[in-house]
Amino acid sequence: MKLIYRYIISALSQSTLFTLAALLGLYGFFDIIREVPDLNQGSYNISKMLGYILLQAPAHAYELMPLAVLIGGMVAMTQLATSSEYTVIRTCGITLWQIARTLLIFGTGFAALTITLGEFVSPYTLQQAERMKLSAMHSMVAQEFRSGIWVKDNNNIINVHEMLPDSTLLGVRIYTYDESFTLTQTRLAERGVFNRDTKTWKLDNVKETHLYADRMESARRDHYEWKSIIEPDILNVLLVVPEQMSALSLIKYIDHLKANKQQTQRYDIALWSKLFYPLACVSMALVALAFTPQQRRHGQLGVRLFSGICLGVGFHFVNRLFGHLGLLYSWNAVLSATLPTLIFLFAGIAIILKQERR
Repeated sequence: MKLIYRYIISALSQSTLFTLAALLGLYGFFDIIREVPDLNQGSYNISKMLGYILLQAPAHAYELMPLAVLIGGMVAMTQLATSSEYTVIRTCGITLWQIARTLLIFGTGFAALTITLGEFVSPYTLQQAERMKLSAMHSMVAQEFRSGIWVKDNNNIINVHEMLPDSTLLGVRIYTYDESFTLTQTRLAERGVFNRDTKTWKLDNVKETHLYADRMESARRDHYEWKSIIEPDILNVLLVVPEQMSALSLIKYIDHLKANKQQTQRYDIALWSKLFYPLACVSMALVALAFTPQQRRHGQLGVRLFSGICLGVGFHFVNRLFGHLGLLYSWNAVLSATLPTLIFLFAGIAIILKQERR
């Protein structure tokens, strides 16, 4: 029996990896089309463009994994049904629930791979990709407004005109307020570099102004050590969209936003999506079994395979849609992030139960 289980898992895994490679090739082609207009800006040449696209591949793999599990699982199970191997396996005494357990193991394995990609690989490679492209094109990291990036840190409001790919800050303005929201101090610095040993920012060419009720005092400093909870790790979220950040980074940034009484809805949805997204691989594995034909009829095989692929593509877009709707209408973050996955999971179980009753 163990030999049969290993054979099924091997067939499923090979088909899924082949499907994932094909989907990555398709996404890579679209990435090339999107990047062509940026060629020859600065030092952004073909080799750097290909490196940029290659660094984006782990993020695409993370995003496409449930779809690859569904299509790969359906193709493998359909091939087993076409060659009558599935019928032989069932007549050997292996029940539908034993096969379902095998697909659960298969789905769990790819769920673990999804966690690895989402937590450790894709956030890092995406940051490196953006840094490489921005550096090659001699561009800044991000601008929320024409005046630059705005960040709140306790009683300080910080404005950064530009953030370079190496996290160097240019044009730093720090506005300090008291408890009654009265401006008490301003600091204007030409640049800021973070010292990871002391956890402080070294500000260069600083103009410091103290505002009192009856007077104003100004001073200039060549250097100033500025202690702040704003660190490059927090500013780096500007390089990666919330949906591609790791769960640990999301938790840290959500805590920062809450501490400064800022909106966290988008990051809450991204966090819960990150926590539940690997479960989609398990759901898709069960859906693949649910769409496996019980009889060897080529018409039925083709229809079921096509229907299952359409269902997987539908899940891919519905999952995104719920995230956007939850942000737009302020839905509960857990519901927005988990509902599509849970619907597909229970639908797969329901179809399998219906097949077992037959």
